Amino acid sequence: MFNIKHLKSFSKSYSQKTVPLVYERLLQKFGPQHWWPGETRFEVIVGAILTQNTNWGNVQKAIVQLKKNRVLTPLGMKAVSERRLSTLIKPSGYFNVKAKRLKNFIQFLFKDYDGDMNKMAKQPWTVLRLELLNVNGIGPETADSILLYVFDKPVFVVDAYTKRIFSRLGLVKKDVEYPVLQELFTRNLTSAVAMFNEYHALLVRLGKEHCRPRPRCFRCPLDQICCKIL
Repeated sequence: MFNIKHLKSFSKSYSQKTVPLVYERLLQKFGPQHWWPGETRFEVIVGAILTQNTNWGNVQKAIVQLKKNRVLTPLGMKAVSERRLSTLIKPSGYFNVKAKRLKNFIQFLFKDYDGDMNKMAKQPWTVLRLELLNVNGIGPETADSILLYVFDKPVFVVDAYTKRIFSRLGLVKKDVEYPVLQELFTRNLTSAVAMFNEYHALLVRLGKEHCRPRPRCFRCPLDQICCKIL
């Protein structure tokens, strides 16, 4: 049971209205974001792990290196040494740590699913989520990104942008826990994969362009409904 006391004392009807309204305004402002970029399921998983603590531009550079060296497949990554892998993903930052995390995932993939992404896709998502969280280096955000963007499971991804935006909107506290904030969306939205996909991408866009640590409120699509709690 989630500790709903972490949510601020706004009425249920306010949340029911505001959460969908934010989505509508962001979609109207920015349009579809076409997430997640990647040619294969495995590439998206690798991207989800590499994007931890860095920006997508750096991840793309690492992805290019992996492709050039034929490492961007389960078998290719299994065969490459961890030391070599860390060199290839250097542009993504924290490359030694991330190389170990990628190797941890590969070990899980081959041990539990014989390296077969199709077998992995057939696993109930609630079970798969727990399995992913047991892989050293994969936290809730990365696990949920994999479930949503790789396997099309109805899981809402929460990140730092989500927390910042919705705390400024006055719906949650700044230190809200991941599952509590996630519940805010799943409780007030239809559990549609396409909407969850698009909504998260739009929040990232808003976080980058307007709702920064030092916010740029001018022409923000949420300006009229934001409490501007900084």
